[in-house]
Amino acid sequence: MLSYLTRWVSRGAFQALKGTSSRPQLVKTPHIGNQTLAAAPLPFTGGSPGVRQARALDQERLLQIDWDDGSCSLYPFTWLRDNCQCPHCTLQSAQARSLLFTNLDVHTGMDQVQLMDNKVSITWPDQHSSDFDPDWLKKRCFSSEARQALQEELFLNEREYWDSSLQIPTADFEEVLHDDKAALAWLEALRRIGIVYLRGAPADQGQVARLSQRIGYLRLTFYGHTWQVQDKPMANNVAYTSGELSMHTDYPALHHPPGVQFLHCVRQADQGGESEVVDGFHMAEQLRREDPEAFNILSSLRVDFTDSGADYCDFRVQSKNHIIDVDSEGRVTRINYNNATRDSVLDVPVHQVQPFYSSLKAFVELLSRPENVFTYRMEPVTFDNWRLLHGRKSYLSRGQNSRHLEGAYLDWDEVMSRLRILRKAVRGDS
Repeated sequence: MLSYLTRWVSRGAFQALKGTSSRPQLVKTPHIGNQTLAAAPLPFTGGSPGVRQARALDQERLLQIDWDDGSCSLYPFTWLRDNCQCPHCTLQSAQARSLLFTNLDVHTGMDQVQLMDNKVSITWPDQHSSDFDPDWLKKRCFSSEARQALQEELFLNEREYWDSSLQIPTADFEEVLHDDKAALAWLEALRRIGIVYLRGAPADQGQVARLSQRIGYLRLTFYGHTWQVQDKPMANNVAYTSGELSMHTDYPALHHPPGVQFLHCVRQADQGGESEVVDGFHMAEQLRREDPEAFNILSSLRVDFTDSGADYCDFRVQSKNHIIDVDSEGRVTRINYNNATRDSVLDVPVHQVQPFYSSLKAFVELLSRPENVFTYRMEPVTFDNWRLLHGRKSYLSRGQNSRHLEGAYLDWDEVMSRLRILRKAVRGDS
């Protein structure tokens, strides 16, 4: 399987895309904004961690575990009781909590703790017993390093930024459909880099639906399970014309836009129609550095978007989204921007109107700088719709023989679910 990565991609990611069976090696990579470019290490590696001693700190209501490697972990009594793994407290077949919160004593003490059969065994004041595997506890250590590592393992939040020099990672369509290693490499590259080519797909409709079955199911929208991007008379979307499309994300008129987009090229345009993409997360971080006030405005003001028409069914949707979404730590999590569906309604005080326009202008100018934009001839492609903005040059329309793309959406929840399942199947990750 051919693979091409940017100069910022780690050696481990390159090996993963080539389909190697070994776990990627971590390498030192530069920081960009608030995001690093290498995966955080797992809380521990190798075999089961050894417990040197476990003791209750009754005054602090914490269990202290000293590990054989010299490290120490602290676990609140209440958290331990809440997460008892016994059959009475956990439905084993679903790995779901059976213990009702109304029955949880959030001020519980601890009668006894001891090490038995390589487990940490706890007896509670009501004489209920809980046994914990050391590796289960070690992975859930409350230290900032362990929490960060576990969150990275679960969500793969680290990103590898790129610019106009991007070389899009490439996977083989049929290999992705039938080989778990290839599918895992595809989804990991999609998460890290945001865009992956899929070569070798038949040039006919129905392929995006086949690909979606590798993950789970398609996201149904008002445009259907799949949709045909063609020059159409009386178009109900600006994409269904032959005109130029400025950089945008799809569907900010929904409060929860689709996370992943599949686009399959059924027929190329004879003239024009080149596709363009830009790394929205990278541009947002660049805006934060170059114009902090503009970044703060776009990440705090909610902008109205609207979309109406008839397709799969008739619709009239309305949303309020930040142009730049950030989480509680200030990390960029989603870009919501489509100039075509940005509403004339602007729900801000009059004195904030001009600062908003100036801020959006600064962001759009960043998105349009040639050094930031990657231009390519459309091929079957999958990309992160929360991160990438994409556009299109105008093309010459020739009726039924014009440019024809078939598209579909998925949500990141379904994609990440499949990624975790594949990772366990390929690498044995828990």
